[in-house]
Amino acid sequence: MAAQIDHSAERLLGIVLVTASAAVFGLAGILTKSIRAEPMVIACWRGLVGALLITAYVFWRRGRAGSAHSMRLGWRGWLMAVVGAGASLAFVSAFKHTYVANVAIIYATAPFVAALFAWLLMRERVRGQTMLAAVLSLAGVGLMVFAGAGTGRPFGDGLALIMTATSALYMVLIRAFRETPAVWAGAVAAFLVFALAWFVADPLAVSAHDAALLGAFGLSYALASILWTEGARLIPSAEAGLLGSAEVPFAIVFGWLVLAEIPPTTSFVGGAVVLTAVLAHAGRDWLQARALRAA
Repeated sequence: MAAQIDHSAERLLGIVLVTASAAVFGLAGILTKSIRAEPMVIACWRGLVGALLITAYVFWRRGRAGSAHSMRLGWRGWLMAVVGAGASLAFVSAFKHTYVANVAIIYATAPFVAALFAWLLMRERVRGQTMLAAVLSLAGVGLMVFAGAGTGRPFGDGLALIMTATSALYMVLIRAFRETPAVWAGAVAAFLVFALAWFVADPLAVSAHDAALLGAFGLSYALASILWTEGARLIPSAEAGLLGSAEVPFAIVFGWLVLAEIPPTTSFVGGAVVLTAVLAHAGRDWLQARALRAA
């Protein structure tokens, strides 16, 4: 009985941590739009602050676990870092040029794009339910992007698509290069963006208002990553994926409450299609995993 109570408490903690992670990740859109600096500068400081905090967390975890895994990247790690840097730049730039809701919903299709890349690069079998969910979600995204052409925001939607594709590729590379320290590669990606910013922008030319928000942005990025890492250890991956989908409605609600941002009707229609596909797919995985545990 005591073991069962401990397991229930552990699972509840995992649910709280992953849900909190989704809520913190959902702040990205309003933070980006509240900062007046250009996207390169935002990505630069958000990445640097976040990377330093995450790196400190990684070394703290290594010290507690007594781990001595190598931090050497090699060409695989550097490839992951470059892809991650590109995803970070597209991520921040997309929020500057389109609705928060559009970016969040388009990014929700990343798992399906990752499944496509995994099939192309690693010949992993794609399940029928994943294919169906991917077709539906891409149809919803297509509707949103097509509608954006009439609102002057197709560039931002295009950046969101690039961000989604590069993020999906990063997911696949993590699985393909299992021996590569993925968290450290993510930190190096942030340092690459910081270095690039010194050549094409002026990272020091920020106001006190922007500096405070940039620090908060980096802190939220690190906090969300750590909450996800700790929470996902305590619950099944299918359940973590389902709860992680809450990032999309959190982002949309925050955009509405803080920025009074209301996308056009077609964005809501396309978003409903995407969210239905994502939640149905994640929910089916969760139910299947639950049935297996019960058996």
